[in-house]
Amino acid sequence: MSWDCGLRYMFTVPPALQPGSKGILHDKEDLSRLEMVQRLAKDGCRFLQNHSKSPEKTSGPQSDEAVRLCLRESGRDVLVLQRVSSQQPVLAASARGGGREEARSGRYVVVSGTPEKILEHLLNDLTLDEDQGTTQGNDPDTLLDDFLLTYPVFMSTSDLCQALLGHYCTKRQRGKEEQKENLERKQKLLHLVSQWMCLCRDFLREDEHVKVFLKTLYRYVLDDVYEHPALEKDVGELQRVYQLHRRHTTDEYSPQRKSKALFHQLSPKENGLQSRGAPRETREVLCHVYITMDSYLSLRAHSGVVAQELVQAIAERMDVPHGELLLVAITYPGGRLLLQPQDRVFSGSLRPAGRLHVCKKDLGEVLNPFTDNSELQQRTVRMLSLNTWDVAVALTDFDQTLFDSMHEQELVYFTFNRHSSGSGGGGGGNTTALEMLLQRCNDVQLWVATEVLLCPALCKRVQLIKKFIKIAAHCKAQRNLNCFFAIIMGLNTAAVSRLSQTWEKIPGKFKKLFSELETLTDPSLNHKAYRDSFRKMKAPKIPFLPLLLKDITFIHEGNKTFHDNLVNFQKLHMIADMARLIRQCQKDYMGNTITQKSSSEVRAYIDYLHIIDNQQTLFDLSHRLEPRA
Repeated sequence: MSWDCGLRYMFTVPPALQPGSKGILHDKEDLSRLEMVQRLAKDGCRFLQNHSKSPEKTSGPQSDEAVRLCLRESGRDVLVLQRVSSQQPVLAASARGGGREEARSGRYVVVSGTPEKILEHLLNDLTLDEDQGTTQGNDPDTLLDDFLLTYPVFMSTSDLCQALLGHYCTKRQRGKEEQKENLERKQKLLHLVSQWMCLCRDFLREDEHVKVFLKTLYRYVLDDVYEHPALEKDVGELQRVYQLHRRHTTDEYSPQRKSKALFHQLSPKENGLQSRGAPRETREVLCHVYITMDSYLSLRAHSGVVAQELVQAIAERMDVPHGELLLVAITYPGGRLLLQPQDRVFSGSLRPAGRLHVCKKDLGEVLNPFTDNSELQQRTVRMLSLNTWDVAVALTDFDQTLFDSMHEQELVYFTFNRHSSGSGGGGGGNTTALEMLLQRCNDVQLWVATEVLLCPALCKRVQLIKKFIKIAAHCKAQRNLNCFFAIIMGLNTAAVSRLSQTWEKIPGKFKKLFSELETLTDPSLNHKAYRDSFRKMKAPKIPFLPLLLKDITFIHEGNKTFHDNLVNFQKLHMIADMARLIRQCQKDYMGNTITQKSSSEVRAYIDYLHIIDNQQTLFDLSHRLEPRA
């Protein structure tokens, strides 16, 4: 076993390293941790060959690219580490927009490896403090956070559960040092599990593998409390994380009663995992209900809404008696499903049964959708009576509610398209909040164009465009860049931008303001104007999500996920870094709240957007307003 680091430092050990074997370490700063080397050697691993580009060069510092360590087992690489020196400080995720830097001399980061070895290295790399917490695990830019955010890419939840149980139950020798090492390993693993549950609980709530894992791990910890009393603190932490209530007494630690007590503690009918399911029934979702073949109402509803409630809401918006309406789902071309009053509209995956249409009962053909409604043609006029700041507040409040419910791991699931059929163990609802925000951005863009093109009077259309320009400026001031972009793109829609007579009537100061706002959406230099402006904004703030997804897609498609059957962890670190941006944008460090209270009238208007999503229809309306010369 040899290691050549290119700087003529040598670490020599016998070919078969056993406990008590001696090695010569001339400069320990050029190694990772000697403890880790010895531990891996005890497991029969052959260690490390460095990939150095110029081993002859001894004068001058060596680049970190050259200092790579490879752990080999059975003749193949299983873990590749790279040194990060003080010359290359690591930016914490919170510092991406300006902040502190970390300079960790002699630190090694994971480049690639097998899932098992990455997890093993992670557990070895965690450091317990005096209070049995961790120092590295608290850092937002650590291997722990990267691993927990991106593990669904390379291993299933079931595999991770089995691996964690395997590490917890690994038998060690019974010497005093071995007992101490055994306790530390268990505490590190329990800390990892605690962090995992806190970070990913929304995705793991209904996972049967996780339920079994928690029961088993809890039983193991109770068994070990006798031998390691220090684990009593971790028992309490497990109970806190899973919202368990400890009901057993001291004698219930006995092996005869422990299993029964544990079953009651973790029974799905009684524990916190089940109670967490209740809020899911009241989650808000975006619902599209078509009122013609090419236009729909976009409205906010709770996930458990039934057909009768949805029909009543639509009827109130359209000023039609709700007893005259039916709700129909178009399940496939030519297939129609009439929803009964108490039928739930959304399934467990928060997807409707099909494209929803509202229809009149008294039509000869019951399932024909609406073809005309004069009220919808005139509703744009209401917009002129609304305060622009209040409209921006309502739009931002809507977006903020969705954005706050979004989990940063949704970006990982969305990017790698891992749903319930994948190995990540997640359900089809793993990207619900993200998809709703993207849908809302598209809705607002189409709504702006629809409102303008449904306004027949030139003077009122000019006033409407002025209002939208002011609303866009207010959304920017409220740090809602997702809605800001949507409004600007809506005004730049081809069907709207071609209205030359209308734009000529726009006052100069509004044209200047619109031009200034447009510069923020300029895609040149990789959207530099937007990125610079967004970086300076205080949190909380809502990013333009399509651009964020574009960045992640670029990382995903430009880098392989696996190299020679090893997980490319450098790529996953970049993905996790992008996901952490969501976390940073959601935090309110200094009480910089975005929204204010808006009137109920404005909220009711914004919660029900009338949208035409057929581009040909929009162009027809545009040409009707201003025919081609």
